[in-house]
Order: sequence, then C-alpha cells, then structure tokens
Amino acid sequence: MRNNRLLYIITLLVGFATLLSSCVNDLESIQKVTYDPKAPDEVTKNLRVFYTDSGYARVEVFATLAETYSKPESITKLKDGIKVNFFSVDGKIVSTLTALYGEINNTKGTMFVRDSVQLVNYEKKQRMETEALFWNQKDSAIYTTSNVIVRSPDGIVYGDGIRTKQDFSSYEFLKPHGRINMGKK
Repeated sequence: MRNNRLLYIITLLVGFATLLSSCVNDLESIQKVTYDPKAPDEVTKNLRVFYTDSGYARVEVFATLAETYSKPESITKLKDGIKVNFFSVDGKIVSTLTALYGEINNTKGTMFVRDSVQLVNYEKKQRMETEALFWNQKDSAIYTTSNVIVRSPDGIVYGDGIRTKQDFSSYEFLKPHGRINMGKK
C-alpha cells in the first residue's frame, strides 16, 4: 500500500512538473497566432471628434465607423459615411463637408474624402459636388483636381479642379467651364 501511495505521488509530481513546463506563454508565439498586420489598431463606432483652437471648436468630425492604423503612418479610415462641420470664429457652423468614405492622415495633418462628396456653405447657399477632394488642416484649404460642380443662387459652374477655404466662402477653379447666371442689375 505504501508503494502504491508513493507511486501515485511520484506520478502526480511528474505530471504536475510536465504541466508547468509545457505552459510557457512566449510573446512571439502568441503574436504569430493572433497578430494580423492588416487589422486596425483601434476601431470606433459613431466617432465624434472636435478640433479646437484656443479652446474654441473649429472643426467637428462625425463617422459611423473609424479604423485607426499606426503603421506605416498614423491613418484613420472613416467608413460608412463622414460628416465634417467647419465653425466660424463666433462658433456657428458655416460649412459642412459630407462623403461616403474618408481617410485622415494624422502624421501629415490631411484628410482625403471620396464618393458623393459635397461641401455646403450655409450663408451663401452654395453647394460643391465632386467625387474626391483633400483638406489640409494646417492651411485650412480644400482642393481637388477632379470634376467639380458648384451650385448657387447665381447659377451653376462646372470645372476641373478647385481650391477653396474650408468655409467655402471663396473658391478658385483650376479649369472652369459652364454657365453662370449673373442675374439682373
């Protein structure tokens, strides 16, 4: 009986030692199994971000789905729709940019949007439509080389490429064409 008990204890100790030595969590092995280099580092649903200057809101970004990647650059992909409100100095929304897809390059301070892009200036009642454009946060410029349509109470202007301020208060076509209704004077 004593031999059986001793054999049982030795078997139990050997089994326990084997169990402890086989359960090593090697970080590299875990990363090989769980790491996907194409997967985002962060996923956010119903994103709402404010860009401020001296404590005042200047830009507000909404996105249904945001995926942030840190490599090779810090990029946030905004999927399933994006809306950007631009504020005046006194805090009013002066213009709104909408698109179906966007990418913010946090390293360079730029945003690229595409698919059904619209920029609206509420005060001037004008709307710009294009398929893709860029916004540079540093100089508050919005620009594209794509086909552009600008609709306003004064008429419709077509062009290839445009450069405007983010509030869409003034703009310059790179290659304008189309019809302008100057109204009666």
